[in-house]
Amino acid sequence: MLFCSREFLFFFVTVLAIYWGLPWTRARLILLLAASFYFYACWNKWLALLIAATSTFDYAVGLALDRSGMNQRRRAYLLGLSLTINLGLLAYFKYANFFLDSLEQLLRSMGASTQLPTLRVILPIGISFYTFEAINYTVDVYKRRVPAERDLTRFLLFITFFPHLVAGPIVRARDFLPQLRQAKRWNWSRMQLGVQYFLLGLVKKLAVADRMAAYSDPVFANPEAYGTLAVWVAVIAYALQIYCDFSGYTDMAIGCAHMLGYKLSPNFNLPYLARNVSEFWRRWHISLSTWLRDYLFIPLGGSRGTRTRTALNLMITMTLGGLWHGASWNFVLWGLFHGALLVAHRGFREFSETRAGPRRWLDGQLGTALSILTTFGFVCVGWIFFRATTLADALSLVERLVIPHAGAASPALLAAFGVTLLVVSACHLLVEYASVARILDRIPTPLVGFGYATLLITALALAPSAETPFVYFQF
Repeated sequence: MLFCSREFLFFFVTVLAIYWGLPWTRARLILLLAASFYFYACWNKWLALLIAATSTFDYAVGLALDRSGMNQRRRAYLLGLSLTINLGLLAYFKYANFFLDSLEQLLRSMGASTQLPTLRVILPIGISFYTFEAINYTVDVYKRRVPAERDLTRFLLFITFFPHLVAGPIVRARDFLPQLRQAKRWNWSRMQLGVQYFLLGLVKKLAVADRMAAYSDPVFANPEAYGTLAVWVAVIAYALQIYCDFSGYTDMAIGCAHMLGYKLSPNFNLPYLARNVSEFWRRWHISLSTWLRDYLFIPLGGSRGTRTRTALNLMITMTLGGLWHGASWNFVLWGLFHGALLVAHRGFREFSETRAGPRRWLDGQLGTALSILTTFGFVCVGWIFFRATTLADALSLVERLVIPHAGAASPALLAAFGVTLLVVSACHLLVEYASVARILDRIPTPLVGFGYATLLITALALAPSAETPFVYFQF
C-alpha cells in the first residue's frame, strides 16, 4: 500500500480510530503490530513471515547477550552469529544474482565459456532498512549501550512499525524502544503536526516528484536521442524527483507516527543548500549517513589515523554505502564518487583553514552561493550513476552534459520545469532563512486551513493518473 493511495488512507484511518479508542496500552501495541504485519503482507505474506522469523531470532540473541554477563567469548560469538544471519540474508536476497553475474562476466573475460544460473529471488521491500535496524540493536546490546528488550511484542514492533518499515528512516533502538514503554495520550497539537507532515509529504510526492519523472525518465531511458539542454533538464529534474520522493515518504512516515503518538528522527534537512559534500551528507538521508558513521566509519578507525588511512576509511564507507543502495556497479561507482568528493573536500578544508583570505571569502555571501551551486552540481553528476540503467548510459549522459550536443526541447515543457524549479528553490530559501513557524503563528487559523486545503487540491490535481511507487522501495 502506497502512502498516497486510497487503500492506505482507509487502512490508516481505521487503525488510527481503533488505536485511540482502545484504553489499554498493551492492546494498542498488539494492534500496531498486527497492522504492521498486515501492511507488509499486502505485498507478500511469506516475506512478512520472514521478517517475523528473523526479528524473533534477533530478539533471542539480545536476551542471550544479556545473560552472557562477562563471558566475552560467548558475547562475541552471539554478535557474530546475528551479523552473519542478517547480512547473509541481505546478501542472498539482494546481491546473489549480482555476484553471480559479475563472476560470469569475469570468467568470460578470461576466456571461459561459463553460464552461471540466475536465482529466482524476490527482493523483500525494505530489507536494507530493517536489516540495519536489527544490526543497530544487536551491536548496541553487545556494547551495553541499551539493555536487551524483554518483551517480544515491543521488539517486533520496533522492527516492523509500518510507517518506517519499507523505506525508513532507519530507527535506533535507543530512540524507539523507550517510546513503546510510554503510555500515549491524545494530543490535538500533535495530531495537527502529524497531518501537516503528511500533507507536506503528499505534495512533495504528487506535485513535484511524480511530475519530474516525466522529464527525467525518457532521457535516462535513451540518452542518445537527446541534446545537451534536455540532458541538463533531466539530470536536475531527477535531483528534484529523488529528493521530493524520498523526503516526501519520510515526511508522511513521520506524520503517521506523530498521529499515533510516536516520534521518528528527521531524515532530511534541505540537502541541496549544503555548502560542501560533507555537509550534504549531514543533511541527506541522515539516518543512513549517521548509521554508516557510527557502525562502519568509526569502527574502521574514523579520522583518528593518518590522512591516507582516513581517506581509505571514507572510500570504504561510501563504497559500501553505495552498494547498500542496490546490486549494481553503478551504485558502487556512485559510492566511490562521493567517497572521492569527501576526501577532496577534507583536503581542501585543511588547506583553506590555514589561510584567512580563502576562508573569509568562502564565508561571504558570494562564496556561500558559489559553494552551494558547486556542491549541487557535483551531487547532480553523482545522481547520473545512481539513476542510469547501465554504465554506458551514465557515461553517455555525462558526456552530453559537458560536450554540446544538438537537440530540441519543448518550450512548454521547459517553462513548466522552470516554474517547478523556481518554486522548490524558493521554498528551500524560505525554510532556511526565514522562521516559517513564526510566520504561520501570525496567520489566522482559517487562512492556514485554507492554505492546507489548497495544497491538497493542488497535489491531487497535479498527480499522474497512475500510482508511482516510491523510489527507495527498491532498496
